[in-house]
Amino acid sequence: MSLLDIKNLSIHFQTEEGDVCAVNGIDLSVEPGKTLGLVGETGAGKTTTALGILRLVPEPGKVLSGTIEYKGKDIMKMSEKEVQDIRGNEISMIFQDPMTALNPVMTVGDQVAEVVLRHQNCSKSEAQGRMIEILGKVGIGAERAGDFPHQFSGGMKQRVVIAIALACNPKLLLADEPTTALDVTIQAQVMSMINDLKEEFGTSMILITHDLGIVAESCDTVAIMYAGKIVETGSLEDIFDHTAHPYTIGLFHSIPSLEKDTHRLQPIAGLMPDPANLPSGCAFHPRCPYADDLCSQQEPSAIELSPGHLCRCHHCDRVKAGKETETNA
Repeated sequence: MSLLDIKNLSIHFQTEEGDVCAVNGIDLSVEPGKTLGLVGETGAGKTTTALGILRLVPEPGKVLSGTIEYKGKDIMKMSEKEVQDIRGNEISMIFQDPMTALNPVMTVGDQVAEVVLRHQNCSKSEAQGRMIEILGKVGIGAERAGDFPHQFSGGMKQRVVIAIALACNPKLLLADEPTTALDVTIQAQVMSMINDLKEEFGTSMILITHDLGIVAESCDTVAIMYAGKIVETGSLEDIFDHTAHPYTIGLFHSIPSLEKDTHRLQPIAGLMPDPANLPSGCAFHPRCPYADDLCSQQEPSAIELSPGHLCRCHHCDRVKAGKETETNA
């Protein structure tokens, strides 16, 4: 049984300029103890999906349809108190920007202890003990618990955010591009720490990123998101070795390779479409080298290419065959 099972989730922002279609009928599932990589360009709808799971979509956003079942119970049908009891306790989120995720007028120790006091039946002294323990696990000494966020570097702030997210041993961790604001060497340290803590606590994770290198090192399954839809999903092997969607192939072509002597990378032509004015048919067709009239007129349905490997493309068999021929060459 899946720990988290999302079906037909749609989230739109109803503005004066029109209806912004951020998430458009996606299906996702996360198994206990496993990591799902949610991959796509900026504006694909990844963060909105995570906020939807926690029922934190800001106004004027609205969940139009879908179910979000956690341990078999639909979060969308829970009372606000039930959601508050889960949020930060059983389901936690590492927010993208540590600079804005922390309260500037509270010490980092108080911010970690506050989460423990809110969700655990314990005394203040027990919460302080847990705070010191979890800060230690992310590499921050007890002597720094009385410091304020502005006294920490970007990488150390991110460690505090991770400590807050893991303070109550959550069953599901939503990591929203946890290394984007960090330099490359600190990125590797932070991801290694997250993976070690995840293993220690037996936590499931949705890792939101645009970095396929991080996905390869950390994830069990992968979902590729484009213009608010999941266009391809499968195991790590399915996505990396049997790529079937033109957008996924475009993402791989945009990455430098140490194995191939490539004179120039092949970026995906064009830009992500405006979510307030999505193209007809397949949303990727204006940028797709395989597109034809069918693609511009009819939205593709999900096709199961192998058990668990789904792709939304009218020409996925041809795309997959071309990719495998290119790989063998």
